[in-house]
Amino acid sequence: MLLTIIQQKIYEVRGQKVMLDSDMAELYEVETRVFNQAIKRNIESFPKDFMFRLTAKEWKTMSSQFVMTSPGKRPKSALPYAFTEHGVTMLASILKSSKARKMNIAIVRAFIALKKFVSEHSDLLKQLKELKERIGNHDVQLNQIYDVIENLLDEKTQLKTWKERERIGFKK
Repeated sequence: MLLTIIQQKIYEVRGQKVMLDSDMAELYEVETRVFNQAIKRNIESFPKDFMFRLTAKEWKTMSSQFVMTSPGKRPKSALPYAFTEHGVTMLASILKSSKARKMNIAIVRAFIALKKFVSEHSDLLKQLKELKERIGNHDVQLNQIYDVIENLLDEKTQLKTWKERERIGFKK
């Protein structure tokens, strides 16, 4: 149950799987501003590949695509932080409560489960791509066949019936 809840809070931004500060704060049962204060006090522990701030455009796109509770509560000037898997792991060294440790373990397990799912189904993705390519080729071939049939039908309607044709040879 908790694993499913956490997985629903993992988004893809800039080609990376991330969790937002507001979702993390909710899981840790603290206010987002308190959570972010702890991060700012330890900002050197979060290089750009561990954590980054969303752009206004990214935030607007995300909040319009997903039903999120935090856009209304967050001041417009405060764009959310996005934590990569490594950033989530680093939180364990910053947030030291029992609840934080347990939640970190659950979050890391969610990221691992997501990676496992992707790796187990990568062959399925490959097969889907191959099928898409084949179907794309079939559409071209079918269109060519339809064109030929249509041309044959046009030619046939243009042919005159036996009785309507112009006579050749000996005429009375």
